[in-house]
Amino acid sequence: MISIFLLKLDWKELLMGHEDWSFILEIILRTAIMFLTIIIGLRVLGKRGVKQLSIFELVVIIGLGSAAGDPMFNKDVGIISSIIVFIVIILLYSIVTFYIGRNKKFENLVEGKSVCLIENGVFSIKNFKKENLGSDEFFSELRLKGISQLGQVEMAIEEISGDISVFYLEDKEVKYGLPTMPGSLDHPIKYINQEGYYSCTFCGNTELKNSGNAGKCKNCEKENWVPSSNKKRVS
Repeated sequence: MISIFLLKLDWKELLMGHEDWSFILEIILRTAIMFLTIIIGLRVLGKRGVKQLSIFELVVIIGLGSAAGDPMFNKDVGIISSIIVFIVIILLYSIVTFYIGRNKKFENLVEGKSVCLIENGVFSIKNFKKENLGSDEFFSELRLKGISQLGQVEMAIEEISGDISVFYLEDKEVKYGLPTMPGSLDHPIKYINQEGYYSCTFCGNTELKNSGNAGKCKNCEKENWVPSSNKKRVS
């Protein structure tokens, strides 16, 4: 049954669509031209446009990719049209970049601005909500930087590129904080059996608790707690 199906299959239609085999050479030429156009375009954008992508720059790169991709294999799309699109995108990029360098409000509007996510071992709740970061995702970022608990962190800032910059406390200043290790928040408690330091699972605020009802967090008024950690950062 399968062999009969394969024999009846229109292999030319499957492999080349509606184009002739001769179009392969044209695809090679189109791809080479657009490849060179991409290189020239990125050189015009400069290193910043490639290394640290903001939302605006990501839109530019996607636009260039879309303009370059179609004419590589689509016979109905002319190369000249795509090159014109390239020129317009790069021109708009240059204009926007010019005004970004001269107007701070316009820069914040187009590219956004850096946001403080952790300050002195505690989440900046309002900013964290704005960035819509899941705790698992964010904790993973922290672990990749060698952070096992928030008490090691003086400040963590999300840059406009999406990267997270972390400033650490010196070992002698490290305090108890919310652990970031996998599974550390899986079993929150509301009743303290043993006196010690406990951290709010929502904001990371850390308090010394006595045995009994854990109560509400002084920072966010949530009621779930986990034992704190005072481990030093191992680099």
